[in-house]
Amino acid sequence: MGDDGRGVRCAGGGSSESTESESNARKEIESMTMGEKHDPLRPRPVGDSQSEMNEIVLPNDANPLGALLGGRLMHWIDLAGALAAHRHSRHYVVTASIDHLDFWTPVHVGDLVVLRSSVNRVFTTSMEVGVKVWVENYLAEESRHVSSAYLTFVAVDASGHHLRVPPVVPETEEQKRRYEDAGRRREIRRAELERRRKNP
Repeated sequence: MGDDGRGVRCAGGGSSESTESESNARKEIESMTMGEKHDPLRPRPVGDSQSEMNEIVLPNDANPLGALLGGRLMHWIDLAGALAAHRHSRHYVVTASIDHLDFWTPVHVGDLVVLRSSVNRVFTTSMEVGVKVWVENYLAEESRHVSSAYLTFVAVDASGHHLRVPPVVPETEEQKRRYEDAGRRREIRRAELERRRKNP
């Protein structure tokens, strides 16, 4: 009984130290998590917004020649862009603008359309999102670039009021290039908007 008692006391002492260490670790993690929750504008990496959407082209997505309708592809691009903007901002988002679209290759019924999107840059309440579209013919095992687009989304609350968006942090060289290009595209959009206001 004496050995068992000593064993229990030793085990108890070890358990107490382990419990205290685990408790401190939990408190540290909880503190970090609470800090994140109370700082909704902390910068987030581009990777947090990266999204992928896949669609099979069905007959009701195509024209009489069996090719994907341009309007349907535009709809998918809008959805894919909104997904990335929502993931980054953690708010409702609305589409403010979309740059011109070029369709590089036809897409047919039965093809798999892959849309990849990510936030390129943030401007206070708005975000530029890049969407790149690919078509995959899984029978022929080939993939082709279909289209690329840049969309601007604005973060809003349930009443439609604009909300600030956390900055985005580009990490790779490609992401940094897109970040810089997004700034130049914004200046072009502003100049074009001003021109239209002066010459309605």
